[in-house]
Amino acid sequence: MIRALRRVVLSVIALVVLVTLVGLPVYVFPVVADSPRTVDVIMDLGGRQDGREDYAISLAEKGLAPVVLVSDPYLRPDPYMEAICDSPHRVTVICFNPEPRTTRGEARFLRDQAARNHWTSAMVVTFTPHVTRADYIVGRCFTGDLVMVDYKSDVDLPYWAYMYAYQTVGFVRAVAQSGC
Repeated sequence: MIRALRRVVLSVIALVVLVTLVGLPVYVFPVVADSPRTVDVIMDLGGRQDGREDYAISLAEKGLAPVVLVSDPYLRPDPYMEAICDSPHRVTVICFNPEPRTTRGEARFLRDQAARNHWTSAMVVTFTPHVTRADYIVGRCFTGDLVMVDYKSDVDLPYWAYMYAYQTVGFVRAVAQSGC
């Protein structure tokens, strides 16, 4: 009985270590642009309201893009998003409500705006654990040159564990869906 329990515990520990190691290049150290470069548009993906919206706008204000698309998937009223969307900026900031209120809805919005505005390059800003999955989803909708940028927000260990599970389930769902 103790031997069987020990085997189960060791198996669980081995599985956790394996999942952690496999997830490191996907969730913790994703492939991103070494340094952001000039593009036609920057899109900020909605999420934790952790400052990435301002970061995306600041990249544009440094001359990397004339337009920033800021996803606003939150229910109204949302004072955080209202402050960003209603403030004056030195670049064009377009706040939008994605449909559906997911990365897929954000990707579709980028696709549609790119077609209307003849954009052929885009930078997508999201936070580190979401970069790889966002790249997969947005890349299915936007066929132009795509640059992924991670916004490094403070994430504690329990949230990292949650993100591993959440992003993995999201990946499975994204792979199961066809098209954009």
